[in-house]
Amino acid sequence: MSERIILFAGKGGVGKTTVAAATGVSCAKRGKQTIIMSLDTAHSLSDSFDMDKRLMDRERGKPVKVCKNLWIQEIDVQEEIEENWGDIHKYISSLFNATGLDEILAEEMAILPGMEEVSALFYINRYFKEKRFDVILLDCAPTGESLRFIIMPTALEWYMKKLFKLERNLARIVRPIANKVTSVPIPGDLYFQSIQNLYKKLRGIEEIMKSYHTTSVRLITNPEKIVMKETQRSFMYFCLYGMHVDSIFINRIMPDDGFSRYFKTWREVQSRYIDSMEDYFSPIAIKKINLQSHEVVGINDLERFGKEIYGKRNPLAVSKVIKPFSFKKIKDKYKLSIVLPFVDKKDIDLSKSGDELIVRIGSFKRFIPLPRYCKNMSVSNAKLKDKELTIFFNGGNHNEEKKEK
Repeated sequence: MSERIILFAGKGGVGKTTVAAATGVSCAKRGKQTIIMSLDTAHSLSDSFDMDKRLMDRERGKPVKVCKNLWIQEIDVQEEIEENWGDIHKYISSLFNATGLDEILAEEMAILPGMEEVSALFYINRYFKEKRFDVILLDCAPTGESLRFIIMPTALEWYMKKLFKLERNLARIVRPIANKVTSVPIPGDLYFQSIQNLYKKLRGIEEIMKSYHTTSVRLITNPEKIVMKETQRSFMYFCLYGMHVDSIFINRIMPDDGFSRYFKTWREVQSRYIDSMEDYFSPIAIKKINLQSHEVVGINDLERFGKEIYGKRNPLAVSKVIKPFSFKKIKDKYKLSIVLPFVDKKDIDLSKSGDELIVRIGSFKRFIPLPRYCKNMSVSNAKLKDKELTIFFNGGNHNEEKKEK
C-alpha cells in the first residue's frame, strides 16, 4: 500500500513544482519508492530536474526514472485520450463537428477541462492498489479550484447508478431512427462502454483521496496580497471537498539580512502578509521558505532545498489536522463552523461583504471566502461554544453586521 499521497497546490508561479520536486528527492533519499506526477498542461517538472528533453519525449506520459528510488511522470493528455478517453472523445468531437466547427478545432474542443487530472486519478488508484510506490506526490495545476476533479468519482457513481442504464437503452432504441432524420450523432455502445471503463478505473479512489492517514494537501503561496487571497479560496474549496490540508508553505520570503532600503520595504510588506496568513490559517502548520540566492534546478539543488524546507523532519509526517472552518447544510440553512480558541464572545463582530465573511475580534479581522451559494445569503444567527464559533446563513441579500450572541 502506498504510504503517502501528497498534493502540492497553489497559484501559478509560486514555486509549487520546485517544492514538490524537493520533497520527492527528500523522500527518495530516505529509501522510499517515490513518484512525482505533474498535472499541469504546461509541464515544468522535468525542467526542475534538468532532464533531457529527448528522453521525456521518448517516454511521453510514462514514469521516467530520475535517480535511485525516484520517478517523475508528466501526464500527456493526447496519450490519455488514446488509452482512456478514445470513444468518449470521438463522440464529443463529432458533436462539435456537427455544429459546423472545423474537424481539427472540434477535436481540440473535445479535450475537456479536467481530463488530465482525472487521468491522474486512474494512475493513483492503480499505483496504490498495485503497491508500486511508497509515496505519490502530485504537482497540481494552478489554482485550487481546478481540483474539483476530486468530486468526479462521486458524480460518476451517481450517474452510473441512476442514469447510465436508462441512457444506454434509450440510445440503443433511438439511434436507428435518429440516424435517418438528423445529422446529430447519437452515442454508440462503445461510448457507453468507455464510460463504464472509466467508472471501474476510478472505483475506490474517493476513499483514498479523503483518507486522513493517506492523503494530505500542502498549499504553496507567496507573501503577496493577490496570491494570499487565492490561497485562502483554495483552502476553502479543499475544506468543502473533505480534503485534509496539513501545512502551508510560504515561499520566496525576503531574508532579513541588511537589504537596501528598496528591499527593506518589500520585506516589511511581506512581513505583514505573513502575519496575516499565520492568523488566518491557524492552527494549520506553516513553513516559511526564504527566497533562494539562485535558481533551484537539478538533483543537487533540489536535495539542498529539501533540507532547507524540512530540516531533520520527515517530509511524509502528517501534521495534526484541525480544520479551522467547515461548511454544512442543515435543512434550508447553511452552517459555518470556525475554530476560535481563547476568544470571548463579547469581542466578536460579524459582517458580510459580497462572497466574504468578515470576523472581527478586537483589532483583528479575518476574511473568510464563502461558497458561491452563500453569496446572496445573510447571517441569521451565531453562537460560540467549546472554542468553536458557529454561524448560520439563510436566504436574503442583507449585508448588515450581526453581533455574536
